[in-house]
Amino acid sequence: MAVRRDSIEITDLLWSTTADGRRQPVMKADVVAALASRGQRHASRLVARMPAVGGVLEPAYVDALGHRVHYELQRLGEELQFGRRVAALLIPVVNRLRHASPDLVRVVDIGCGLGFVIRALAAGGDLGDHVELVGVDLNPILVEQATRLAAEEHLDCRFITGDALRPGIAVAQGPRTIVISSGLLHHLPASDLQEFFAAQAGLDVALFAHWDIAPCLWSTLGAWVFHRARMREPVSRHDGVLSARRAHPADVLLEAAQTGAPRYRSEVLEGGRWHPRALDVLRPIVGTRP
Repeated sequence: MAVRRDSIEITDLLWSTTADGRRQPVMKADVVAALASRGQRHASRLVARMPAVGGVLEPAYVDALGHRVHYELQRLGEELQFGRRVAALLIPVVNRLRHASPDLVRVVDIGCGLGFVIRALAAGGDLGDHVELVGVDLNPILVEQATRLAAEEHLDCRFITGDALRPGIAVAQGPRTIVISSGLLHHLPASDLQEFFAAQAGLDVALFAHWDIAPCLWSTLGAWVFHRARMREPVSRHDGVLSARRAHPADVLLEAAQTGAPRYRSEVLEGGRWHPRALDVLRPIVGTRP
C-alpha cells in the first residue's frame, strides 16, 4: 500500500519547543487528531494509550520514550557500522582542509539526536587533531542526554540545542565547516529541500553530506523485517518502517541540491541497485564546494 506523502512519524509530534529551545506543552488530543486525519489509525491508537495530565502528554513519559527510541536507533547505527562509514567519507575532506590551512576544522551533525555519530567520530579519532565535533538538535532532552553520554565516555565533543543552519547560531558557518546528518532528510517535505541545501550554501560550508534511506523495495521490506525483529518499542517499529517509505528518491534530492546550492558539486553515492547490501540502505547526498 502506498504511503501518503503527508504521513508523519509519531516522534515528530511528541515534543514542541520554541526557537530558543524552551519546551512547550503538547496536547494529546492534538497529536491523536493529527495522526488520525492522515489515516494513521495504528499510530493514533499508540498515542491514545500514552499518559496525559490535564490533556497534556506527560513529559517524563515522553522523554523516557524518546530515549528508548533513540537508543534503538543508535543500535541500528552500530550494526550498520555507520560511524566508520561517515569517518571514511570525511577523512579525505578534513585532510584537504588541513593541508590548506592549520586552522580548526569543524564537523557539525544537525539533528544529532543522542549524538551517536559525533560520539563515534570522537571515540575513533580518525579525523585527527584540530577538529571540533559538534552535534546540534532542536530537542533539548536529546541534547542533554548526548552531553551526558559524551562526558561518561570521556569524549572531546559538544552538543547544542537549536537550529544549526540559522545564522544567529553560526555553529555551522564558514569555509572550514563540514555539515552532516543521518536520517534527517525524509523528515523534510520535498518542497523544503531546496531551501535546506541553499541554507548550507549561504553559510559557505566546505562540504555537506546527508545520509538517508535509499527508497526501494529492498529497503522497505528490510525495514519492516528488521524493525519487527530488533525493535522493542511499538513507536520505533511504526516510525522506522514509515521512514523507509517516506524517503526521497535520489533524483529529488539531487535536483534540490543542484538548485539550492548551484556552486557545489552534488552527487548521491548509492550502492548497486541489483546487488543491494545492508550497509547501503543509508546512502549520502554529498555537496562539495569548489
